[in-house]
Amino acid sequence: QVQLVESGGGLVQAGGSLRISCAASGRTFTRHTMAWFRQAPGKEREFVAGINWGTSNPYYADSVKGRFTCSRDNAKVTVYLQMNSLKSEDTAVYYCAADSSRINVVRITSSAYDIWGQGTQVTVSS
Repeated sequence: QVQLVESGGGLVQAGGSLRISCAASGRTFTRHTMAWFRQAPGKEREFVAGINWGTSNPYYADSVKGRFTCSRDNAKVTVYLQMNSLKSEDTAVYYCAADSSRINVVRITSSAYDIWGQGTQVTVSS
């Protein structure tokens, strides 16, 4: 069973950058599609970005396209989310999620992911 641990969250000014990481344990990480979701206070959890396991193609929510970059390093069993040009509306708890179904497609619904990290807080001050 894969376990996920996020790190790298923190406080950053609007317009700044931050990179958060998700370290996975477990031998089958390379066959998991991975995704980042976020949840702001009083709002539902929403898809941010994901990356499939076969070709490592990323997919992004429209709200972060062009600003965020999702990548994975299978040798380090880690997924990254590089966040640039951060806005106050990016403030949220960011969760890493894994889809163990071996479907090689990034799905945007949270129910498609069966393994979750504990989350890391990202706060963007304006």
